[in-house]
Amino acid sequence: MADEDTGGGARPTGPAQARSGLLHWAVVAAGCAAVVAGALAADPAQGSTAPVRPTPRALPAAEAPDPAKAELPLDCGPFPVKISVHFGADLGDGRPGTVAAAHCDAENGTPPDAVYLLGPGAGPGDRPVVLATLLSEQENLTVGRLALRSDGVITGHAQGYSSDDVPRFSPDLSLDLTWTRRNGTWTRTATSAPAARA
Repeated sequence: MADEDTGGGARPTGPAQARSGLLHWAVVAAGCAAVVAGALAADPAQGSTAPVRPTPRALPAAEAPDPAKAELPLDCGPFPVKISVHFGADLGDGRPGTVAAAHCDAENGTPPDAVYLLGPGAGPGDRPVVLATLLSEQENLTVGRLALRSDGVITGHAQGYSSDDVPRFSPDLSLDLTWTRRNGTWTRTATSAPAARA
């Protein structure tokens, strides 16, 4: 006895149906990709990365401003200015700089250091310029070490005196210093350190 025809006809089965299903999902995937691409185009901030700031890094002396050529704001009278310690660096703004400790090269005593951040002059061959004074000589500290951390923080070590009664040849203060840049200015912190670390 033959099956009755319900009017809908027989449904195709087999490979033809499988090909039809794959084509359907390919069209759906292409549509989703188009929607995502459209969303990124309409709101590119969601699909782009923020500009990458240069990483602070040390620079060879030949690539950084020469502190010996800078006109430092030290009142040394008849004595020359002496650079005691320095390093060159890109501090994260893409420009070469030099951090230098300097003092008056007096014939006796222990003259205090000042610490400066130097940048290149305006033109080729120009003297380096002082961008910031990180430590004034009036604070009566002698700087023995300066360095740059990978996060752009400047570190240093200094010795000083707790009072005017302490002999100048025997400092009784020992400090670890850090300078951190915030909103375009440098903020200094100081913590006590063992005197033997000088």
